[in-house]
Amino acid sequence: MISTVIRASISILAGGLLLVSAVYAEHQVPETISVTLQFKPDVINGQRVYAVCASCHLPDGWGNNDGVYPQLAGQHATVLMKQLLDIREGRRDNPSMFPFVQERTVGGYQNLADVVAYISTLPMSPNHGKGKWAKSSREYKQGERVFKDTCLACHGDQSQGNSDAGIPRLQGQHYAYLVQQARAIKNHQRKADPEMASVISNLDFDEIDQVMNYISRIRVPRSDLEPKEVAL
Repeated sequence: MISTVIRASISILAGGLLLVSAVYAEHQVPETISVTLQFKPDVINGQRVYAVCASCHLPDGWGNNDGVYPQLAGQHATVLMKQLLDIREGRRDNPSMFPFVQERTVGGYQNLADVVAYISTLPMSPNHGKGKWAKSSREYKQGERVFKDTCLACHGDQSQGNSDAGIPRLQGQHYAYLVQQARAIKNHQRKADPEMASVISNLDFDEIDQVMNYISRIRVPRSDLEPKEVAL
């Protein structure tokens, strides 16, 4: 069920305030000002707006198993909104996405609210990309251990994430994309939440591969999958 209200926290740079009269020099000027806006999403309009996204993420929102484009279908609308705003405002460096999230391309905040609401309703791929280690392997079991020790508390026991807290759903995401993004965070090539960055920085590359293999093999609820292609 889509929430009837999507909240988008928008940071407004206040550097221009540094030009105020010297009379106010003793007052501390905030670096940012946070404003919360509320939108009632229109998924019909969201479907129309999604045409801008479909050329890369595909009409079904499934992305690619090779990890070039992530699966967006089924992701929490709050998470999708945050990522779009982070890219639009330069808090996340993603050159390939940057042109497509600008207002002149995709529209204003209402359109963003509409499209993320629409994406969150899309059924997920029943055949997303998985890691190479089967459940009987040593690597799978080590990945499970790492997941329970470092990921479960925030992402949930099934890696379902948390919409209210803006924690991504990793369940059903392509293994190659999960590894790529975790390595980018570890190598300081992608900014992340400080807590997440700390967790990733304490894992070695083998542990990253193993835990992402485990996550990629967590079963997605049948009700969230594309019903016409679910294998019996």
